[in-house]
Amino acid sequence: MPQLPRDVANDRVRLLVDSVLDYGIFMLDPDGRIVTWNLGAERLKGYSASEVIGQHSSIFYREEARARRWPEEESRGAAADGRYEEEGWRLRKDGSRFWASVVITALHDESGAIAGYGKVTRDLTERREYLEALRQSEERFRMLIEGVRDYAIYMLDPHGVIKSWNNGAQLIKGYTAQEVIGKHYRMFFRSEDVAAGLPEKELQDALANSRTEEEGWRVRKDGGTFWANIVMAPIRSDDGALLGFAKVTRDMTERTRLRDLEHSAQRMNEFLAMLAHELRNPLAPIRNAVSILQLEPAPSTTVRASRDMIDRQLSHLTRLIDDLLDAGRLTSGKIRIRPEMVSFNQVLSLAVEALRPDMDARSHTLELDVPRAAIRVNADPTRLAQVLQNLLGNASKFTPNGGRIRLSARVAEARLHVELADNGAGIAPAALENIFALFSQGDGIAASRQSGLGIGLSLARALVEMHGGCISASSPGVGQGSVFRFELPGAALVADAPSPLGGGASGPSATRVLVVDDNRDAADSLAEILRLHGLPVKTAYDGAAALEAARQEMPAAVFLDLGMPDMDGPSVLRALRALPGGAAVFACAVSGFGAEDEKAGRAGSDGFNGRLQKPVALHELRALLASARIPR
Repeated sequence: MPQLPRDVANDRVRLLVDSVLDYGIFMLDPDGRIVTWNLGAERLKGYSASEVIGQHSSIFYREEARARRWPEEESRGAAADGRYEEEGWRLRKDGSRFWASVVITALHDESGAIAGYGKVTRDLTERREYLEALRQSEERFRMLIEGVRDYAIYMLDPHGVIKSWNNGAQLIKGYTAQEVIGKHYRMFFRSEDVAAGLPEKELQDALANSRTEEEGWRVRKDGGTFWANIVMAPIRSDDGALLGFAKVTRDMTERTRLRDLEHSAQRMNEFLAMLAHELRNPLAPIRNAVSILQLEPAPSTTVRASRDMIDRQLSHLTRLIDDLLDAGRLTSGKIRIRPEMVSFNQVLSLAVEALRPDMDARSHTLELDVPRAAIRVNADPTRLAQVLQNLLGNASKFTPNGGRIRLSARVAEARLHVELADNGAGIAPAALENIFALFSQGDGIAASRQSGLGIGLSLARALVEMHGGCISASSPGVGQGSVFRFELPGAALVADAPSPLGGGASGPSATRVLVVDDNRDAADSLAEILRLHGLPVKTAYDGAAALEAARQEMPAAVFLDLGMPDMDGPSVLRALRALPGGAAVFACAVSGFGAEDEKAGRAGSDGFNGRLQKPVALHELRALLASARIPR
């Protein structure tokens, strides 16, 4: 092949070099002065050829680099090794800097002496910024992983050897990074699981499914086991090659324990609800019998005393059952309140009436300081009555015979303020901070002599706080009485008189009342009480008999037990409503279940107009009869 003349070849090379725009290509003489300058160099550094040719190449370096004579060091390196390569900051004409890749090649003459240097510079600022951003991102990710304490997060190589270890892994498994990195992760499995090949199977499942999640026992450094949730996923390169596995482990022991406790609590609550229902059923006829005795004219002194004693103990037993049920609901978060604007005066009256037998038996003086104007407050009437009954009952329990109890109420800044003071046993200073704790009865001999479960005050606090209020207790000390205070929002003084509890409904022209209960004693005794109130009554002991009686003569009102076999109360009521005239019947649910149980129903739900809970209190029955306005 014919050879081009040397000057022609050099011209072509020069033309090629000059046309390159992405690289700054220029020549230096042996002293480092610029002798050539291509378009890429002009574009990269901002200087034209006329501005730099003859200038020393140090003009492209920062002041500190020039002070260290770095340009000369680069040239000496190229001269010694034939080639010098580095990356570093360089300057443009406008003073801005860029990250440059620099290659310097020593050029020799025919005698081998240094004739100059060829220098190629490339702007790598964008690549450096990308790599720096990537490094920072990786560092942030590493710090994030290291900071996670609730999860063990670590990497495995393709064979299951541990390659990284975060703080969460150290906390959960007990090993430091130095103790586990480089070891196979089968060390975290029980011996029987290793023998069964579980670690290898876990890796295979992750490869086959791109992700695997399971729960099982894992081993800590101290030999203890814990129940773990494990997620494992394979990590691959861009070309699909397996790099290893990412593994996340979470200690589920506490969650599993809490789940078991929740199931136990649920079973306990179900048992308590069943127990309460079974206890209320025999209590109902006893209560009804007492009510009948109370309606008898002029009983003997002995009969009256015995009747009142039974009444007091029945009331006490009923409150214990209710408190026990509510304690279970409280711990499981199942207590719900249904606020409405209610008359505090009337709720207070019902609470006082319920506790009156206990107070009278102990000759307590009860002073009420309540405004003449009616107080209305946004509260659940049942739960507000429960708060008042628990506080009054507590005061009566710890106040000696002949003692004084004072309850005052006022409205200020749209809040109801209630204060209950007594001159009873008092509270020791050390016991005050725990007085509202569940199952706490306070310290001292006086407390130990009293009956109760230590639930009432805890329930009162919970119910007040569920209304958005607050409650507190104070006492000068043992034997010096105590004061309980609570506040509720949404209160106002109104001029109208307290309205009757429950919604009234006019009954039809019929005068018959139907009592339905599978417990014959409960049905018969409630029927007798209604007869003593001047109402014609018929009884039925199952749902079918009740419907047959209704077909013969539709009653004005029906008192219907909810928990009957074969056909429960709501089913009976639905069938009764479908009969001619059944839509107008006043229906009252009589329940042996607690008020919070779904089976119990409420006034206005499932077609019922009212609700009574076994054992039925006489004052509650009278209030319901007044609201129903059943014709005699």
